[in-house]
Formats: sequence, structure tokens, C-alpha cells
Amino acid sequence: MKKKYAIGADVGGSHISVIVMDMEKETILGNCKSCYTVDNKASANEILESWKIAIEKSISGIERDQLSGIGMAMPGPFDYSKGIALFTEEVNKFENLYGINVAVELKQILDFPDDVPIRFVNDATAFAIGDAWKGKSSDSKKAITITLGTGLGAAFIESGIPVIERNDVPPNGCLYHLPYKDGIANDYFCTGWFVHNYFKRTGQPVHGVKEIARQTSTNPEFIKIFDEFGASLGEFLTPWIQKFNADYLVLGGNIARAYDLFGPAFSSALKSRNMDIKIELSKHMENSAMMGSARLMYEDFWKQIQPLLPLM
Repeated sequence: MKKKYAIGADVGGSHISVIVMDMEKETILGNCKSCYTVDNKASANEILESWKIAIEKSISGIERDQLSGIGMAMPGPFDYSKGIALFTEEVNKFENLYGINVAVELKQILDFPDDVPIRFVNDATAFAIGDAWKGKSSDSKKAITITLGTGLGAAFIESGIPVIERNDVPPNGCLYHLPYKDGIANDYFCTGWFVHNYFKRTGQPVHGVKEIARQTSTNPEFIKIFDEFGASLGEFLTPWIQKFNADYLVLGGNIARAYDLFGPAFSSALKSRNMDIKIELSKHMENSAMMGSARLMYEDFWKQIQPLLPLM
């Protein structure tokens, strides 16, 4: 008998969020979402225990024998095929998990039977899969999905499937590592860039983009930070929109919530380069990655994704 429920988990640097999806209705169970704070500098056992607590809380209201498995959206570096963590000190998070088979360890502490799989996918890719499945880009032929937060996440989606290794997408199907100005894209399209530019203008520290955005109403000078960000993002994305021939661009992540501030400069930069593409903020935002990872439990979809995992 086909099992009814799938778990989708999104692992962030400071928390894990988990949902349960009804696989028949393809909807999120409203009373089963959980979120738990995680210390990414803790021991491997403590990190895994935090993940266990969040997962067990989410499945407390369902019949465990109806659970088809867990899909997990994980940041890299990670061996998505084998479920082995490859985080190093340079990544500055989860380094105590290095070399650990997360699938094996989690299944053991959750006391799951062998026929309940735990599957993994890159977090930015999971976000794009979720949006292409249940979001605004579901009717798109070719979509580029961007997540703007502590780093730059990206995925190229064709008919709902990630494109990772092809001549019309960048290496590994992502953008963060590509050269841009005096560094790489990840240096410019992230929270750290905003914090640095605010400090250059004011000499004052700031915690994040939301704090800067609040100040634009009283000091229009700070609008220039968002204008510069939007113009640069448009310049950077244009060649890849052209090459991939994308018809849809989806934006997610915490910085995307300030789209009303950087959006005008961004759309202007695209239009000045003759880019005619539909731009949308993600419909489900943080739920998209969880929905995308839960979709790994749909066997027909998993067969299409599994060969791509070694390339992520």
C-alpha cells in the first residue's frame, strides 16, 4: 500500500524547519510544521539531536507507519547521493559533522525502519523544485530561481527539473562562484554586502538588510544601497537569462522581501539590456525548499533527480 505522508526539511545555518505533506492531496498538513534552533558549532550528536527533535515534533500528529520518508534540503558542501556531510572549517558551520553519514545516523536515532528512506538535495535546488511544483513558476518552461540571503543560491529549472550540467547553464548549475567585479557573485549578492556598504556610509554596524530597509523612510540616502544592489544584480543575471532563454525569474530569501526597494533598479537594469522576463517573488517563500525536498519522496520524480545528485 502506498504510504500517505512525506516529510520535507530545510536545514539552515541556525535552524531546521520541517513540514509534513499529504502525498495524495499534494498539500502541507497545517498542524505539522515545526522549527527548531540549531547551534551549528555544536557537536555532531547535538546537531543531529536538534534535527531529530524538529522531525519528531512534525510527525507527532500522523501515523508513523504511513510515512514514506524524509527529504532534506541541505547546504553544501554535501554528498547528496550518499548523505555524507562535507562541511569544513572554511564553511564556518556544521564542521563537526564532517565525514558523518547523516542518513544513517538520523535513521538510527529516529528509529526508522530500513524501508523509510532519507534523501538529500541542495537547498537552493530544493527551493526551485518547490516553486516549480507548487509556486508561481509552475507554468514556466524555463525558470531561473534565485535565493538572496546570507549567500546567493540559484537553480535553473526546465519543465520542473533542475538543469545542472549543460552548455546553457553555469558550472554545477549555480551562480555563487562565478567571477563578478573584484570577487565572485556571492560577495555582492548577500546580506554581508549590505552590511559592509552601510558601514562604509555611516561608520555604524548593522545586523541585516531589514534594519537598513527600515531606515530608508527617514534617510533616502540608504535607498542608494538598494539601487546599487538591484542594478548590479540585473547586470550579473542578464547573460544567463539570455543563455538559458528563461521565461521566468523567481526571487526568494530574506533579501527578496525588500524587493520594493531594489526592484525598480533591478527591473530597469534588465529592461535596458532588452530582457523581457516575468519576475515574481516566491509564493511560498521559506516553505518552497521544504516542499521541494518532500517531493523527493515521489518515486517518479526521484528517478529523475537521483542521477543529478553527484553533480550538485
